[in-house]
Order: sequence, then structure tokens, then C-alpha cells
Amino acid sequence: QTQIMYKWIEPKICREDLPDALTLPPSGERKDCPPCNPGFYNNASSSCTPCPPGTFSDGTQECKACPAGTEPALGFEYKWWNILPGNMKTSCFNVGNSKCDGMNGWEVAGDHIQSGAGGSDNDYLILNLHIPGFKPPTSVTGATGSELGRITFIFETICSADCVLYFMADVNRKNTNVVESWERSKEKQSYTHIISKNASFTFTWAFQRINEGQDSRQFINDMAKIYSITVTNAVDGVASSCRACALGSEQSGSSCVPCPTGHYIEKETSQCKECPANTFLSIHQVYGREACIPCGPGSKSTKDHSACFSDCLMSYVKDNQSLNYDFSNLSQVGSLMSGPSFTSRGTKFFHFFNISLCGNEGKKMAICTDNITDVTLKDMVAESEDFSNFVGAFVCQSTIIPSDSKGFRTALALQSNSLADRFLGATVETTLENISIKTDMFPPSPSKIPDVHFFYKSSTVTTSCENGRATVVTMRCNPNKPDQGELSVPSSCPAGTCDGCTFYFVWESAEACPLCTEQDYHEIEGACKKGFQETLYVWNEPKHCIKGVPLPEKRTSTCETVDFWLKVGAGVGAFTAVLLIALTCYFWKKNQKLEYKYSKLVMTANSKECELPAADSCAIMEGEDNEEEIVYSNKQSLLGKLKSLATKVSSNYY
Repeated sequence: QTQIMYKWIEPKICREDLPDALTLPPSGERKDCPPCNPGFYNNASSSCTPCPPGTFSDGTQECKACPAGTEPALGFEYKWWNILPGNMKTSCFNVGNSKCDGMNGWEVAGDHIQSGAGGSDNDYLILNLHIPGFKPPTSVTGATGSELGRITFIFETICSADCVLYFMADVNRKNTNVVESWERSKEKQSYTHIISKNASFTFTWAFQRINEGQDSRQFINDMAKIYSITVTNAVDGVASSCRACALGSEQSGSSCVPCPTGHYIEKETSQCKECPANTFLSIHQVYGREACIPCGPGSKSTKDHSACFSDCLMSYVKDNQSLNYDFSNLSQVGSLMSGPSFTSRGTKFFHFFNISLCGNEGKKMAICTDNITDVTLKDMVAESEDFSNFVGAFVCQSTIIPSDSKGFRTALALQSNSLADRFLGATVETTLENISIKTDMFPPSPSKIPDVHFFYKSSTVTTSCENGRATVVTMRCNPNKPDQGELSVPSSCPAGTCDGCTFYFVWESAEACPLCTEQDYHEIEGACKKGFQETLYVWNEPKHCIKGVPLPEKRTSTCETVDFWLKVGAGVGAFTAVLLIALTCYFWKKNQKLEYKYSKLVMTANSKECELPAADSCAIMEGEDNEEEIVYSNKQSLLGKLKSLATKVSSNYY
């Protein structure tokens, strides 16, 4: 049991000597000790003690050793606020005066911790939590994802004025940056911040009732409450539970061993087993085959199964025709600056985006930094470990204030953040994992080649984006824009997003066209000249393909010219015509002679003056040419047969 003690909250801003004023209740009442926070235990003293290494407790029982095949899940879970934890401290700060110096900015209140009174309404009431570093459990070392740990807290603000609650993070005690802020009253809610690198962190909550400089106390009842703070994978943390781990060989006993990168723990044997191809290991759960998550369409896993990425190659079947894409020439970081935009005071600024589309073995090549200009990529990478405002992602964003806006010597880069740290897949479909793109968001494509959409996700959760941010990069085939092409944002959303959570980009380039196939060209046959004919191959116009199958070489083949056959046909026709004319003339002349002879005979027969004596044979009339000749030959020609026939006809007349 413990004694309950009552005392006035400092500074004391109330009077107890007035009528109807409350007085302090009597101290000394005994009651059961409140429970300890998970990972701590009560060792029959007035305070809670952390559990020894290798043990765990839910805060109500004694610490127990983790069973064989398990290991403690280290971290902190503060949900009981009887005393301020040892790694937390509170203070009060005011820019204009020192009235609140030495005061407690926050006060513990049993099931929550709340902002204190302070010296004036514009004081900053500060609460700090220091974590020396983050380290995932032994069984999760094979999951080399971007998350090393996370901090989650449940809070609410009760305000009648323009109060603000800031949540800030300080990396390696260098500079403190605002992670998120909430204005005015907020209902009880949860917020999570992802830790992506192992460093010393100091998390700060600062509450200010009003921002105006005054010493009065008009809003003393405005306050912020934090109900619980949970930190995972803290180096100096305690354990409230144990999680399964991989066991070593029989010689090493039942001690836990780290699984190699990309290996999960098999349930039956508690041994490490590599994830199948094209799956990546979850950073939250490594126990069982279900810990290996399949990669999305158009993606493959890295060699260590830590993430999925696009190798810049993709295939799609349309109308029984396979379209193959190769975006390798677009694997370098693409940049886009949209705007300008203006603040309420007229300050000009731009939104600057870097996009790492594919390739690079899944490395996040898009880099955004704050307050750094004219620095090479190599210098950025070298200083990234010590520079807290360094962001590496698939898609990142910075706000650029040009030098002519505020009289700076160089432009300022501010508010750098990641928009995409996980690749979901590439597909021609407009929806993937609850992320959709509207078909009317961009102008229609001038070609019939389907657009390819690259979907990305960010694990960073904000107040407006409870599920994190998402990015869609639409690759569009445009032969008129060679090389890197052109990046643009929707005309209806000049900042790249219409809701602050999903960003859309269209990347038009000839490199986004599919690879050429045999269906993309046709042949043209030339004229036959001197017995040879050439066949040429040309691309179909307009050309909507790149690389792939090259145009075949010019082909030459033998042929028979049309002029030759024309000459042969003309010769045969002319010979036939001459022959027919000759035969016609011959028979016409022969017929004329026969008619002449016949008329002679008729005239002679009718003549009374002359009577012909009978003759033993026919004789040729005088004056006639002796044209009939008897030709003795074994074989008669066609002309000879015709002459014989004519002679026979003449003898019949006689």
C-alpha cells in the first residue's frame, strides 16, 4: 500500500482563505499501490523498477523469464502516470520573460499527464522523452526495411482559444524539428511516428495556450492531455511481452539467434527459412510463412527480400498482342518544379519533386534536403548520417523559396518529406491497393498505347492522412518528347495533390513507349529492274514504339520483268495477225479467180454462136496463167494442201 499525499500545484494561483474555498484534503490515507507500467514491477517499495534483461512483466506481476524460443520485445509503454518516468522531464519556457523558469510544464494525473499552469498564457509547456537509440529484436534483424521503431501516443486538447500542441523530434542533439502540430481542441486520438534510422532521439511535446505576448491568465483551463506513450525497439527499453525467435543449433541450446536477411521463422522447427522469390519480409512480423508478403504486379523482390522494386521491365497483353515496356532510360531521378504559389503575405514559393521511378536494385535515389543548395549527390550521401533533414525515397518533396522573394543569397529548401518509400506495383489498371487514379485527371493520350501506372506508398502518417501518403506516376507514350521527356501534375491540382494525401504525376516520353515488334513495320516492294527487285521495310506511322525488334535489312531478289513478257506477247500477237491477214487475202484472191472462171463458163454455155465440142479432158483456157502445179511429195505443207483442195474444186466445176 501507499500513502496518499496532497499538495498545491505550483505555482499556486488560488486562495484558500476566502469563503467557499476548498482546502487541501488530509494526507496519510492508505490505499493499494497503483499498477506499474508494463515492463516494470513493484519490489515492495514505493517505486517501480525495470525488469531485468531477459524477463518481462505486464506491470501487475513479478518479472518472469521469457520461455525457450522467445525473446523480450523491448520498448516503453507509459500508461500510468503516478510519477514522471526516469527518461522524461518537464519544463516551462517563455521567450519574453522568465516567470515560468523552474516550473513544471506538465503534471502527472494518474491515468494521464496534463499540461501545467505555467506563468502566463503564452508560455511553452514542455515535456521531453529521451531514447538513446533503436534496435529491432534479434528475430527481426533479417527485415531490413525502413522502419527501426515507432513512437505512438494518445492525446487530446481542450481549448477555448487558439492553442497549439507541437510534437517535435531532435536527432543526435543537433536541432529540433516540428514533426506535427494540432491547433485548437482535438478529440482523443492516436498519432504514430516512424523511426527510420538508428540514432539518439529526444521527443518533445510543447503546448502553448495563445501565441500573443501577454502576462494575463485568461485561459488557465485550456490544457493538453497525453494518456499513453508507447515506444518500440528502444535500446534501453523494458519488455512487457516476449516474441518468438529463431533457435540456434542443438549445440548452442535454446538461445535465440538472428535470422539472415530475408528469412522468416518456421513455426514447426523455429528455424530460419528464406522467403520465396518475389516476396518481401514484413518488418512487423517474421513468424511463419505469412510473414513473407508477395510483391505487387510488375515488381520483384530485392536479393535480401527486404522490399519490392521495379526492374523497369513490364509486359501487358492487349488484343492478343503482347506489349513489352523498358523504362531503363528513365531510371535516373526525374525532377519537377510546379507553381509558383503564394502565401497570404505574397511570398512566392514552389513545390519541388524528385522521382526515382525504377531500377537501381530498389535503392531510393530521390533525395530532398532542407537549406542545402549547390551540393552534389555524393556530398549529400556522405553527410546523410549526420544531417537530420536528409530525405531519401522513391518520391520526395521540398518547398523552394527563391532568393528574390526574401532577399536571400540563395534559394531555401524547406519542409522536405517523403511521399513514397514503398513500391506497390506497376500496372495499366487504374486501381491498386485502394489507391485509384481518375481517367479524367490528365488529358487523354494522343496514342492508343495504354498508360502504365506506378503506385507507391509512404509509411509516414500525418493528421490529415491517417493511412499515410500515396503517389501514382503515370507513364505515357509520346514519340514527340524524346529522352527524359516531361513531368507534369494535374491542371486541377497544381501542387500535385488535391487532398494532401495522394499525389499524381504524368511522365510523357518516347521512352515510355512499348518495345517494337514485327507488327510495327510493313514492307514495300520495288519495281523489277534488269531482273532484280528490292524489298524495303518501313515503320508504321505514327511510330509508337522504341528499341525492340530492329527494321530488317533491304532485301534483293531475282524477278522476270513485265517488259519481257509484254514483248513476247506483242510479237506473238503480231505474227498471228499477219498470218490471218495473209490467209484472208489468199483465199479472197482464189475465190475471185474461181468466180471469174465460172462466169466465163456460163457465158460460153449460153452463147449460141459457139458450141464447144466434147472434149476428153478439160484444158486450161488461153491467156490464163498456169498457176496449178502438181507437186509430188510424200508430205504436203499446209499451203500445198490448200492449193490441192482449190485445184480439186476447179476440176469439179468442169
